[in-house]
Amino acid sequence: MKQSRRARRMQRNHIRHKRAPAFNLVSLMDIFTILVFFLLVNSSDGEVLPSTKSVELPESIAEQKPRQNVVVMVTERDILVQGSAIARVSSVTSSEVLVIDSLKVALEAQNQRRVLQGAPASASAPEVTIMGSKEIPYNLLKKVMATCTEAGYGKISLAVLQKAAQES
Repeated sequence: MKQSRRARRMQRNHIRHKRAPAFNLVSLMDIFTILVFFLLVNSSDGEVLPSTKSVELPESIAEQKPRQNVVVMVTERDILVQGSAIARVSSVTSSEVLVIDSLKVALEAQNQRRVLQGAPASASAPEVTIMGSKEIPYNLLKKVMATCTEAGYGKISLAVLQKAAQES
């Protein structure tokens, strides 16, 4: 039996559409390349400060992002500089001295390391960021800040959690 022209055309069409579709890998590679570049460019806006569960930062509506500098962390038990323990909080709060000697030595060593790594000479005073829980006593914070100033750090920043600005 002879098939009509229309029947043959429909049969060819059905055979052609039963095959698995071919993926265009060139387009897929382009999409993934663009995605990788996007992630690389936007990954620099990440968090500069170390995150820790032992320090509960106070909240603020601060607009400035933290800069890469020396971090002094005050936990419930220890004072840390760049993650290494320097002094016990209990011994610091019990002493009457305003400057914490071990913290001063560690900060001066960090400053010396910064100078040896070729930090720009135009930066007159190095910066330090103090990460402290919102429950630490003011007397302890005062001693840490005085020690930072004594060690030659002219710019002191306090780390806070950024909260959404309240609409009025």
